[in-house]
Amino acid sequence: MVVKPILSTLGAYVLYRFIRLVYARLTSPLRHLRGPKSPSLVLGNILQLFGGVVTGIEHRWVEEYGTTFRISGVLSQPDLYTIDTKALHHIITHTDIYEKPSETRYILGRLVGPGLLVVEGDVHKQQRKIMNPAFGVPQVRELTRIFVEKSAQLRDIWRAKAAQNGGSARVDAMTDITKATLDIIGLAGFNHNINALGTQSDDAPDPLAVAFETLSASERQVTLWRILQGVYPIFRHIPTRADSIGRAAQAEMTRIGRQLLASSKRDIADTGTFETGGARDLLNLLVRANTSKEIPIHQRLSDEDVLAQVPTFLVAGHETTSTALTWALFALTQNLKAQTRLREQLLSVDTETPTLEELNSLPYLECVVRETLRLYAPVPSTERVALVDDIIPLAQPHTDMHGKIHDTIRIAKNTVISIPILILNRDPTIWGADAREFIPERWESPLSTSIPGVYGNMFTFLGGPRNCIGYRFAIAEMKALLFTLIRDFEFKLAVPPADVGARSIIVTQGPFLFSDAEAGSQLPLLVQPVMRA
Repeated sequence: MVVKPILSTLGAYVLYRFIRLVYARLTSPLRHLRGPKSPSLVLGNILQLFGGVVTGIEHRWVEEYGTTFRISGVLSQPDLYTIDTKALHHIITHTDIYEKPSETRYILGRLVGPGLLVVEGDVHKQQRKIMNPAFGVPQVRELTRIFVEKSAQLRDIWRAKAAQNGGSARVDAMTDITKATLDIIGLAGFNHNINALGTQSDDAPDPLAVAFETLSASERQVTLWRILQGVYPIFRHIPTRADSIGRAAQAEMTRIGRQLLASSKRDIADTGTFETGGARDLLNLLVRANTSKEIPIHQRLSDEDVLAQVPTFLVAGHETTSTALTWALFALTQNLKAQTRLREQLLSVDTETPTLEELNSLPYLECVVRETLRLYAPVPSTERVALVDDIIPLAQPHTDMHGKIHDTIRIAKNTVISIPILILNRDPTIWGADAREFIPERWESPLSTSIPGVYGNMFTFLGGPRNCIGYRFAIAEMKALLFTLIRDFEFKLAVPPADVGARSIIVTQGPFLFSDAEAGSQLPLLVQPVMRA
């Protein structure tokens, strides 16, 4: 007797939402834009964008329809897709008009909780204001020691493998670098020794790492059910096995996070406030900044807000960097001239433990890092939704279905805008005909400044008020790892280049093998220690 009213209510709710979507589709200002056909009435072009293996279809769309066009979202509602730099500047700087869509925040929030990556509006401004000091240059300078030490530990592991195998070894760069960056964020983020690099097969793994991996595995794939939960909140109340696993992992991360937070508070009680010393990990710095006299009590973060940053740090400071660095090694195996030139520059430095300033003084290392982040942006795209009707200016006018030329786009409230970071970073009209090639030397000459990004005239770390707060941290970490590994090893790809593909996994886009697709993200490399005079 109870089931029938519930099903009736559910059916009425779905019908109501469906009618709203159909009305929005029929009246959308985007209905006159050109764009690709929708392969699915229910999912539109979504699976072509986020369905796993990268096929290059977005490049083909841009070639056919230009820099701004219409795509189909859930139930084929019209969404905007644009790499127009003027339009993107308008969108990312008007955070009062554009924010992450609720379904994106729900899906991402299942992985990272209500942290900086998910919250919007005044809550985001509050969290950002408190967290900014922890990511400044002085703080990253002090954390560089951790980056270098963990880089050396990974180097020693690969040295030992090579020695055991007669001078060279096959390693899975993705797996080992992921362990290194997990260790780095453990120490630099929370003063917590995860020791993923040092854990043997029969050792008990770190509880925080286990909880994060469990949560990440349960949320890794974009499924139809997860999309429905994002679009229709009523479906979130229907329990699934993945929901139960995710909640248990989140509870464990919260438990461990409370311990880490209590430890930071004890350290502050012993050493004083932000300016006076003590531990310098990100969580400790965040707690210190949160207790600064410059922050009014009513503007400070609650313990729950601080705890929400733990999974945020793990995702933003671990998976993205490991993915980018793995792609860097792949690119250097395909451009041996660049690998040799980089190694020669790194070996000219008379230390194995460089400071941040020494890393930043190496121009070709900077070129390699920039080119990697341009060509292999670890987060390939993001989305925004319009909170009100708006008119978006364009740098490149578009031609609609009726042959009319427009230099603006009119969009309605609730319109979703797809922002393809990776496609913009590879746009030939900005970067030249070789835009899809790994050429670090391009950064030795002045480049276009039309992209409104916070770093390197690229969009990898976005721009505007919601740019990536940890970009300095990520760049320094990449430089430290590349400095240590490229100095010590010659790298070759252990499989044919055609066997390596890219696959989207919620936040990032990592390498995998077509011949071993079920194994997940991986990159087999042959490492051989460099013979020094």
